[in-house]
Amino acid sequence: MDKNLHVKKLLFALCISASALSFAQDYSVPAASPRQKVEQQFSMSKISVDYGRPGVKGRKIFGELVPYGQVWRAGANSSTKITFGQSVNFGGKVVPAGTYGLFIVPTEKEWKVILNKDFQQWGAYTYDAKQDVVDVTVPVNKLADKQEWFEITLNPTDENSGNLVIKWDTAQAEVALKPSSPDAVTKIADKLKEIKKIESDAAKSKG
Repeated sequence: MDKNLHVKKLLFALCISASALSFAQDYSVPAASPRQKVEQQFSMSKISVDYGRPGVKGRKIFGELVPYGQVWRAGANSSTKITFGQSVNFGGKVVPAGTYGLFIVPTEKEWKVILNKDFQQWGAYTYDAKQDVVDVTVPVNKLADKQEWFEITLNPTDENSGNLVIKWDTAQAEVALKPSSPDAVTKIADKLKEIKKIESDAAKSKG
C-alpha cells in the first residue's frame, strides 16, 4: 500500500509539473517596455517600424530621463528599426530602400531625427554618427493630452505620401514621407492599372 501511495504521489507531482510547464509556455510576465511593429502600405511598397514602448510612469521625460542634446534610441531596449520598401523622400532628403536605425536628438522646441546604417545595436550606446545616412530637424508640438506610452505611427496623407508621427508624454513630432521619384511612381501605377483592367476585361469575357 505504501508503495502504491508513493507511485500515486509521484504521478501527481509529474502531472502538476507538466501543467506548470504548459502554463509557462502559454503565458509570460508583461514586458516593462513592450515591443511593437507597425506596418503601412506606402506608394508602391510598405514601410514598417519595430520599436520598444516605454511608459511615462510618473517620470519627467524630456530634459531628464531623455536628456536634451543627446542621442536617444527613440524607444526602449534595442534600437528602433525602420524599413522602407522603396526609395523615399524622408523630410526632404532621399533615402534608399532598406532598413535603418532610427534615433533622435531632442531639444525643447525641435528634434533631430536620424537614420543610421546600424539598426542592430542595443539602445544608442554604440551609436556612431559616421554611420548616419540622413538627419532632418522637425518642430516639436505640445499634446493636449498626455501620451503615457511612447508611440510611433505611420499616417497616410494620400496614396503616395504620409507622415511618420512620434509622440510621448506631451511631445509630438512628424516627418513627412514621399516617394523619392514621384513621376516614376505615377507611371508605374498607371501601367499597373492598365494591366489590372486588361485582366478584369479578360475575366469578364471568359464569364
